[in-house]
Amino acid sequence: MNYASNYFENKDATHERILLFIKTKGPISTADLALELEMTPEAARQQVQKLLIAGLIAGRQEAATGVGRPRQRWMLTEAGYARFPDTHAQLTVQLLDTVRHLFGEEGLERLISQREEETRIVYQRACSGKGLAERLHSLAEVRSAEGYMARVEQDGKDWLLIEDHCPICAAARTCQGFCRSELRVFQEIVGNEATVTREQHLLADAGRCVYRIVAK
Repeated sequence: MNYASNYFENKDATHERILLFIKTKGPISTADLALELEMTPEAARQQVQKLLIAGLIAGRQEAATGVGRPRQRWMLTEAGYARFPDTHAQLTVQLLDTVRHLFGEEGLERLISQREEETRIVYQRACSGKGLAERLHSLAEVRSAEGYMARVEQDGKDWLLIEDHCPICAAARTCQGFCRSELRVFQEIVGNEATVTREQHLLADAGRCVYRIVAK
C-alpha cells in the first residue's frame, strides 16, 4: 500500500486507479471494476474504452461459470506494465549484455552470485530472530521497499508471497538466473521450517509472481 501511495502521489486520475487495481488484483470485468472502485457501470465502461484506445489494457475472454456468454476481463498490456516503475531497464539490459560479451556466461553467473550474497545479507538482517509468519511479512516489506509491490496472504495452512510488480523484469528476461537466485534466497530465509515454490511467474505470462510457502 505504501509503495502504491508513493508511486501515485499527485496522480489521482481515474485511469491510474484502474491500472493500479488491475495490476494488483489481476484481470477483472468491467462490472466488477465498477463495483470495486465504486463507479457507475457507464463510467467504468468509458474509462475502460479510454485505456483500450491508449493500448494500456487488453481484453481476455473467460468461460462463463454458468449459462451465458463468456466474460470479458481486462488485463494490462506491455505498455500498461511500462507505466509502473522499472529500474533503468534499458541500461540494465545493456550492462548485462556487456558482461556476457566480455566475460561469458561464467562471468554473468558470478555477477548473479554476488548480487545473491548481498541480497541474502540484507534479507537475513531484516528477518532473523522471528517466527515464520513474521519473517515472511518482513521479507514482503523489504521486497516492497525494493519496488516489488509484495504482500503476504494466508491460504489455508500455507502462506503466499505475492509480488505484483518486478522492477528488474527486463534484466530477468535477459537472464533468468536472477529469478533462480531469488528463489534460493527465499528458501534460505524460510529455512527448514517450510518449502518455497513459485506458482506463478511474470516471465511465464502470469500477471505477477506468486510463491507458496508450505510449512513442514
